[in-house]
Amino acid sequence: MQTVSVILPTLDEVDRIERRLDELASNREILEVLVVDGGSSDGTSERVRDHGSARLIDARRGRGPQQNAGAAAARGDILLFQHADTQLPPDVVPWIRHVLSQPRTVAGAFHIRTVDETGRHPLAPLLRLADLRSRRTRLPYGDQALFVRREAFEQVGGFPDQPLMEDLELSRRLSRIGRIGLARTEVRVSGRRFLASPVRTALLWNLLPVLYRAGVSAERLERVYGVTR
Repeated sequence: MQTVSVILPTLDEVDRIERRLDELASNREILEVLVVDGGSSDGTSERVRDHGSARLIDARRGRGPQQNAGAAAARGDILLFQHADTQLPPDVVPWIRHVLSQPRTVAGAFHIRTVDETGRHPLAPLLRLADLRSRRTRLPYGDQALFVRREAFEQVGGFPDQPLMEDLELSRRLSRIGRIGLARTEVRVSGRRFLASPVRTALLWNLLPVLYRAGVSAERLERVYGVTR
């Protein structure tokens, strides 16, 4: 039975990290949890240490370098990359094993259900628009809880060291060596960024991938749009 390591990059996630760790600690099918912090200043690292259920790793800021550091330290056969604002389904491991049991499948991800954490935001009905991307894209993004066989991850060189679109680039590389499956269930993703700036966020979600696929570098996109994470 293949084992699953969860790698969770953080940067100032003190409001969510304890909830994620509680959820992961209750799942006995997960081999280990590695939280890779990129220099939080809000007490995230202290919360992880106090919780005691995950291994804490410090890494250079950036989701690519942080997730690569976690992958290098992980012991599992399958690497699951989870964002701090993403809640996994309780049966996440059976779904992962099911998707990866298919011939030639080297990686996979989930549909997303974007939610209003406050439960009272007036624009919450618009969040259904944010879910459409996960149902129409062939190449999954990081908020879809991407999972990958360790050997495939190493074969493509892991996440690229770039300021954004590292998840899309990894998916592109993986698609060249095998199939990427999609589990028929959802992860719940916080709609905090969308609700804070719906127009700008929708523009970034739709325009940045198009420009990136057209050949505009991730570094240039970051300079133009000022994306911070």
